[in-house]
Amino acid sequence: MNQIASGASECSDIGRPTTSAAGLGPGAVLALDLGTTSGWALKTGDDFITSGTVSLKHSRYDGGGIRFLRFKRYLDQLDEDAGPIEAIYFEEVRRHAGTDAAHVYGGLLGILTAWCEERLVAYQGVPVGTIKRFATGKGNADKAAVIDAVRQRGFAPADDNEADAIAILLWAVETRGGVR
Repeated sequence: MNQIASGASECSDIGRPTTSAAGLGPGAVLALDLGTTSGWALKTGDDFITSGTVSLKHSRYDGGGIRFLRFKRYLDQLDEDAGPIEAIYFEEVRRHAGTDAAHVYGGLLGILTAWCEERLVAYQGVPVGTIKRFATGKGNADKAAVIDAVRQRGFAPADDNEADAIAILLWAVETRGGVR
């Protein structure tokens, strides 16, 4: 979850709300697959699950930071509409195919973690292999296998981004955030 190393900053004195070990209490739980097209899946307090994608693509006339401002506004709106968001789980990517993808991911991750810290929302990264192994039984499964596995669970993801977000959410709910 969102723990700050002791002495890391003045923020380490902020009190955290008490929740279950995985942050899976009565509030909403959000799962994200961060990227230019970010997948999301949300479980509300009444156990309703919804999912989709949000495009954070910018036009050639937008400034370089506009996608990050849109992402922050998106989180604010989601928290207002479905919230309060109690916990956020996201795909923790350690290797990217390209420099641009790495920069986008890093920027979105920075916005996400700062947003969570400001609102005292628990957050946790979930390694890619963990998500794939949970969904398909294989830690190196391809995108099509994850989409198929999510469809077999009764969902209809539009693309791999949405499928990943659904798989992350199901992992968080079924394993209580990896606590089992």
